[in-house]
Amino acid sequence: MKEKVILVNENDEQLGLMEKMEAHQKAVLHRAFSVFVFNKKGELMLQQRALDKYHSPGLWTNTCCSHQRNGETNIQAGKRRLREEMGFECSLRELFSFVYKAPFDNGLTEHELDHVMVGHYDGDPVINPAEVASFKWMRTEDVKRDIREQPELYTEWFKIIFKEYQERLL
Repeated sequence: MKEKVILVNENDEQLGLMEKMEAHQKAVLHRAFSVFVFNKKGELMLQQRALDKYHSPGLWTNTCCSHQRNGETNIQAGKRRLREEMGFECSLRELFSFVYKAPFDNGLTEHELDHVMVGHYDGDPVINPAEVASFKWMRTEDVKRDIREQPELYTEWFKIIFKEYQERLL
């Protein structure tokens, strides 16, 4: 069964469902989420995408991100994906949502209404190697500097979402 995404308008009203790959090929606006997990030192957990992902392999990005399933709340989706990718659970709260568009070199485009959530966790993840190659904790100031100095190491959507996060919350 192919994964479907939830098509939405700019007000986050559901318009229908579409197979994920088709939505990315056609650059259709759909619902998504991004999770930022911090430890008690205020460091952000970053993940390095698995090396065989169909886009952005080996690049660093936020703790996890994906698409909600039909009938799933944003928080339920974020917790599900944290378990699937990073092997842990934590409480999450939604901070804001916004629309962005990020084309990739392979012809696919992320056009998402992204719900940004934050959580706290102080352990190390048990990463799923099919999804994640590695992880690291970084201070937000160091992430900001590293994105500026080495943007090619980070996913396109993370650069957009991190900037939005910084402008809205820090």
